[in-house]
Amino acid sequence: MRARERVDGSAGQRRLRIAQVAPLYEPVPPALYGGSERVVAHLTEELVGRGHDVTVFASGDSDTPARLIAPTPRALRLDPTATDTLSPHVIELDQVFERAADFDVIHCHVDYLAFPFGRLVGTPTVHTLHGRLDLPFLVPVFRHFRDVPVVSISGAQRTPLRDLDVAWAGTVYHGLPVEGAPRSPGGGGRYLAFLGRICPEKGPDVAIEVAKRAGVPLKLAAKVDPVDRPYFEQVIRPLLDHPLIEFIGEIADEEKARFLGDALALLFPIDWPEPFGLVMIEALACGTPVIARERGSVAEIVVHGQTGFVAETVDELVSAVKRIDIVDRAACRRHFEARFTAARMADDYEEIYRRLLAAPRPA
Repeated sequence: MRARERVDGSAGQRRLRIAQVAPLYEPVPPALYGGSERVVAHLTEELVGRGHDVTVFASGDSDTPARLIAPTPRALRLDPTATDTLSPHVIELDQVFERAADFDVIHCHVDYLAFPFGRLVGTPTVHTLHGRLDLPFLVPVFRHFRDVPVVSISGAQRTPLRDLDVAWAGTVYHGLPVEGAPRSPGGGGRYLAFLGRICPEKGPDVAIEVAKRAGVPLKLAAKVDPVDRPYFEQVIRPLLDHPLIEFIGEIADEEKARFLGDALALLFPIDWPEPFGLVMIEALACGTPVIARERGSVAEIVVHGQTGFVAETVDELVSAVKRIDIVDRAACRRHFEARFTAARMADDYEEIYRRLLAAPRPA
């Protein structure tokens, strides 16, 4: 059954009153690790810069040019007093939708949690799906909420739901501000970079093996969540006792450009259906090529042989490391500027907002 795309229309180019509803795990933008909240930050800044009246629902330690309404004083992940993460989001959604009449569009980034709320108000509501969609329990959710407008962040993300009649409003790739992603003056160093989270599906053990076989230093700048602590201690920590391997830990946002820009390449040996992979475009923005396994969105972001290499086995990944010098780092930056900027992301979302406003609404 083909997915239903929303019918195009026009609601004019007037200034819009937009609610952005962020997850509460990290501030907007995150000081350290964080994907969805970072996307909300970049989108909000772009929309405010275009003259829209934007209200962001996010943790109280967020820093945004928009109006901020904070259901919780601090982001939940690093708040030792946050023993439950569901209740703050329930409060957040009530705060959003009790004000629904104040907005032209409500844009939610909390996956399916807000689906029921959007059905109960007259304000057009759209939901960007930031997570994986291949989990079996999601099928009845999307079957039940088949009329709820949703946005995918890659074509690959949609694949597990291809047999369902989902109300896709569009696919919007993430974007970064051009001025916020400077190319490193170093122009590429002699180490491989691993950036993100230490967990089995991200493949840090594979990255370590590739670096050792290639004879190239590897720096791992990654957080370790409590749920992944046993994996880190039992699998990864024993692999760190090698002269080529350096574990840095979680780094601040302002450190990422130099960390990525000074790297020979980003290693992204994932083993899960990555919905997007923000770190890949962060690397490309710095002119750093990406070496990745073909999972999820990878083939939509990395142009094999031009902005990096897509490989499968450890031997193939090692071969890619040894050939990475043939990739033009300026071409990586150009690819980012052509496809993955915050301005392009905001263009895509503005079009979706106006189509939703032009579409007839049920009573």
